[in-house]
Amino acid sequence: MTETRDVGSLVERGLRHFRDGMYPEALEAYSEARKAFLAGGDLLNAAEMLNNIGVIHRIERRKAAALAALQEAHDSFKELGDLSRAAQALGNIGSVYAGVRERETAIHHYGRAAEIFAELGDGNRQGEVLMALGSVQMKQRRWHQAVAAYHAGLCALETRSLFQRLLLWLLSIARERISL
Repeated sequence: MTETRDVGSLVERGLRHFRDGMYPEALEAYSEARKAFLAGGDLLNAAEMLNNIGVIHRIERRKAAALAALQEAHDSFKELGDLSRAAQALGNIGSVYAGVRERETAIHHYGRAAEIFAELGDGNRQGEVLMALGSVQMKQRRWHQAVAAYHAGLCALETRSLFQRLLLWLLSIARERISL
């Protein structure tokens, strides 16, 4: 019981530091939590910590470290049968590539993540990934694909904010005008 509470406090500390923008401290807490999860045989939570570590590396623009952590997390999630988290890791990998302007590779990973979320019936995550994909395509000046991806992303969301509903309406008009 004490070990579970200790690892839980490490995860909470990592999250608190992450939210406060204290990334080195968050990285340390998540790394310690990962070791504890591995020692306890909890491979799923160990992979989750690795995903968190990869996100921190992405934010701090350490491409190689981010990709290594996120790919290992993806592989672990997939091996453990957690396709939702595997897709989330793919989306995070896409974000790494988008951040370093390797846009085609980002699009590939976002697209695969969106497909998996669609297969799982997770409209919100599918929508988020499709909108990220649309943003990358917008930066490539691939207007038709960008509008289509962003529109599909908004449509996939299970609930939309007022701004998202307005944007969906505007994109619907844009799609009609550019005859997608």
